[in-house]
Amino acid sequence: MKFAVVLLSVFGLSWSFSVGTQVGLSDKVLVFPYETDFSFVALIPQKEMGLRAFTLCMRVATELPEDRQIILFAYRTADYDELNVWRERDGRISFYLSGDGVFFHLPPLTTFRISLCLTWESRTGLTAFWVEGKRSTYQVYKPGHTIRPNGSILLGQDPDKHLGGLEAAQSFVGEVTDLNMWDFVLSRSMIQAWHYGHKVPKGNIFDWATIEYELNGNVMVVDDD
Repeated sequence: MKFAVVLLSVFGLSWSFSVGTQVGLSDKVLVFPYETDFSFVALIPQKEMGLRAFTLCMRVATELPEDRQIILFAYRTADYDELNVWRERDGRISFYLSGDGVFFHLPPLTTFRISLCLTWESRTGLTAFWVEGKRSTYQVYKPGHTIRPNGSILLGQDPDKHLGGLEAAQSFVGEVTDLNMWDFVLSRSMIQAWHYGHKVPKGNIFDWATIEYELNGNVMVVDDD
């Protein structure tokens, strides 16, 4: 069963989607060409987002300056930023679960595409980023926490009802491709296999080849040349 994204009821946003739900992005790249407060991609998960573990992977590139805050992934319910991934103004990559975040010093995002994965599991709180198949130091973050379901997932913008919507100064500008998500922590060998483009289990939350998505604003879908 697939769960639709209902932005209007969750965030009170007034925009309507310029394109209906589409399926599958094999060999495609999402291009966010400009800084805006209205361009985003809504993702529709294959299962509810009530999670106690996950692996999130994507390939990403940007030319935004290193001191510019960037939202990389945003999942929000009515009252909480459930799962957000940011590049902070100081260049660190951060991860937030409904409150204070955890911060990592990683190689910088640049105009050249890198593979970026994030793993977290509630039982121990062990959290790590993986860049080009290499794991960061583990940090312990929010052991015992459960991510709440029934929210909305955006690429390109950070929805925040307390600020009244979307902010251009936090928007993503660049390219995203091959975004996949699992409701468990992939092994090191599986993450490295994904990095090198080898076959791995399909993401059971998001699988890039069959992902359901809705475009809004100036986001482009182009061939992955």
